[in-house]
Order: sequence, then structure tokens, then C-alpha cells
Amino acid sequence: MIRKGGDFIYLGDVFLFINEHALSYATMIIRFLLPLLAVIVVARCVKSLFNEKSEAENWGYLSLPNGARIYLNHWENIIGRANTSDVYMEYPSISRNHAAVIRDDKGNWRAYDVESKAGVMVNGVQIESRDGVPIESGDIIELGGVQLVFFPIDKASEYKQAAERTRPGIIFKPRTTLIFLTEFQLLLGLQLCISKGENLTLELPLSFAVLIASMWLLYFVTRAMRRTAFEIETLAFFLCTIGLAVTASSEVSDVTRQIAFLLAGIVLFIITGLLLRDLNLAKKMRMPIAVGGLGLLAANLLFGVTIHGARRWIEIGGFSFQPSEFVKIAFVFVGAATMERMFARRNLLAFVAFSGVCVMVMALIVDFGSAMVFFTAYLIIAFLRSGDFATIFLSIGGAVSAGFMALRLWSHIAARFATWGRAWEFASGAGYQQTNAMGAVASGGLFGVGAGNGWFSSVFAADSDLVFAMVSEEMGFILR
Repeated sequence: MIRKGGDFIYLGDVFLFINEHALSYATMIIRFLLPLLAVIVVARCVKSLFNEKSEAENWGYLSLPNGARIYLNHWENIIGRANTSDVYMEYPSISRNHAAVIRDDKGNWRAYDVESKAGVMVNGVQIESRDGVPIESGDIIELGGVQLVFFPIDKASEYKQAAERTRPGIIFKPRTTLIFLTEFQLLLGLQLCISKGENLTLELPLSFAVLIASMWLLYFVTRAMRRTAFEIETLAFFLCTIGLAVTASSEVSDVTRQIAFLLAGIVLFIITGLLLRDLNLAKKMRMPIAVGGLGLLAANLLFGVTIHGARRWIEIGGFSFQPSEFVKIAFVFVGAATMERMFARRNLLAFVAFSGVCVMVMALIVDFGSAMVFFTAYLIIAFLRSGDFATIFLSIGGAVSAGFMALRLWSHIAARFATWGRAWEFASGAGYQQTNAMGAVASGGLFGVGAGNGWFSSVFAADSDLVFAMVSEEMGFILR
């Protein structure tokens, strides 16, 4: 200690005073830097994705009776009289969606009858099989009396087209974007460490170190696989960073489990990417994965544990997980693998049935958030392939009816809608979470109060059901 003017000043207190002010200044600087880095990362990824324009490709052509050519610009081409058809033909004898010609990854072509009225003939033979028939250069495809001669491109043209195709990642280099994201992750991790103070444990900095290392490792793995684009993965790691920060802010002991799931997800992502390179294998896996997904949902329905009114968890040996998270991946995989033949109504109906079962089980276990995710994914996949507005509108109508039924069966859902727009009238009851969420968003302002410094994390389910408000309070309006 030192003596000054009769008063004793302890050097430890001075250092503590200086240290606290240094940390507060560091927090303030980080609060302003985080939104800036986040905007840079997201803007670079989005602009790069939108600037990578779809280039016109020619995989063959159909020669009309008058000698005119209709070029095939896709691997999967629907031929019909509908405006949404890939090959539009204005002949009264041709159905709206009449036929399809599809190229596989080995360059082989097949013709399909899309349940047309007049049928499809190849070299004078009617197509009877749902698997279509192979077609080669010079084959005659007859649709409703209209004869088309099929010609695929030759190997030389195919190689030339591949060489001229613009490689992704030219507008913004993925590596530079990852450097900005790494800076964001380091600053966010540092801010969380500062907020924990004396309660800081090694788990927190170690988890962010593993996150950064896994991100760069995946980048170099994809480069070794001759992939140049990394925008989608960058955005995924950005969101994972936000999720890890939310977990660390509310319950730092859970960050280890969060990182474990992240690493498992990366391994699964790499394996899935390798499997999907073989399109035939992907199609063969479609049915086993669909059955496995339905099996998980059945297990959830029969053996699920009810927590806070929702029966979405399964516990095995002290370890709990949500089967719906795995079924989401299976759902998208099955939908994508089925798109090749979803133009046929029977295949579309099969996917509708699969989707309906998934959504129904989600409703029965009171997981309406996942049900909405499944339903939205179904609408996108079904419409992208079928273009059938009638099916889409019928599905939406069914979903609206199911929604009204849910309001009558589950009173707590109706109570949430009853407080919609009037949450402050029920601030101490049904509107408690809503009013606290709005207060947290308002208190966060543009730049937030700093990761780990918010009060909203103490509100029930803040880190799961109310993440938007929690991120808004701690990281600000710009970053959310």
C-alpha cells in the first residue's frame, strides 16, 4: 500500500479499478465491432451467392417435324402444354404435363410418360413401364401424334461446356470471408469470457477454439474435394457461432455438448456429401432412410418423454435427444431424391403421404414448430418438381383446417393466440414471456448490451423458444 494525504490507498484496489475500466472499454469496442463483422460476413456470402448466375447449358435437343430445334437445358425436362413445362409445346393433342426426358450422372437418357392422356411412344413402341425406357441419338419420341427426334450433345461438346462454366467463389474469395468470421468468433468468445469474470472456466474458450478449428478444417477438406464455393457452410458456421454464444450465456456447462453435436454434424455432412455424389446410390437409399425416419417418429410417439407439455424427447441411459431433428434431415433427403420422378402423380402422392405422416406425428407430440418446418419444406420440394398449384393449395387448405383443429384440442395454443397483439394486458400471465421478450429487444438497442451481460437469459426457455429476443438484447438489433 502507499500513503497519500493521510489516506491509505491499496495498490490492489488501484489495479482492480484500472482492470475493470479496461474490461468495460473492451466490451464497448467489441459491441460495435461484432455487428460490423457480422454484416461483412453475411453480405459477402449473400452477394456471392446471388452473383453466381445460372448459366445456360445445352444437353441436347428435340427436332420438330418442321426441322426446328427445341434445346434441352436441364438434366430433367418436362415436355407439355403447360407454361411451367421445361419444353413448351403448343399442340392441342399434347397434355399439360405429357412426358419427361431425364439424363443420369453417367450421361444416359430415359423417356417417361407423365400419365398423359394420349400416351408416349418411342420408336413406335408405347411406354408402359413407370421406370421409362432408354433413348439414344436419333430415337423418335411421339407425343399425341407429334413426332420429335432426340439428339443428345456429343462428348466433345460436353467437355467444352464444362470447361467454359464459371467456377464459384470468384466474386468473393471464401477464405477472406472466413477470416472475417474468425475475427467475429474470437471477439464474441472474448466478450463472453469477460462477462463470466471469476466464474470463467476452460470450457468456454476451448469450445470456441474447437469451433474455429473445425470450420477451417472443413474448408480445407472441401478444397481437397475440389470444391471452391463455401458460402452456405460459412453461413452455417456463423449461425452455429450465435447458437454457441446463446448456450454459453445461459448455461456455460452445456457448451461441451453443443460442440460435440457440432462435430458430429460436420462428420455427417461430409459423409452425406460423398454419398450424394453417386446419384444412383442416393436414389437407392431413399426408401431405407424414409423407413428409418418413420421409425424414429414412431419411437418418439411411443416412448417419448413429455417436457413442458411437448413429447418431443427420447431418453436413453441419461442421454436425451429429439428424433425430429434427425427426421428433418431424412425428410429433405427423401424429398430431394424423389424429385427426379415426382412429376408422376403417383410419386407425388407418395411424397404427400410421407409428409402428412411426419406432420401428423409432430402435431401429436405437440411439436408444432417442427411440424411447420416439415410442411414448409414439403411445399417447396413438391412445387419445385411438380408445379402443381392444385396440390399446393389443397395442402395449404388442409394445413389451415388442421390449425383450427389444434386450437380446439390444445387450449394452451389457443391462449397464445388470444394474447396476440395484447400481451401487455396479460403481462403477469399468458403474456409474461412476450412482454419480457419485447423488453429485452428494446433494451438491446442497435448494438446490444454485450454477450453474456443480458438479464433475459434468466427467463424460462429464453435460450430455446425465445432466442430472437435473447440475441437482440445481448448482440443488438443489427446482428439479429
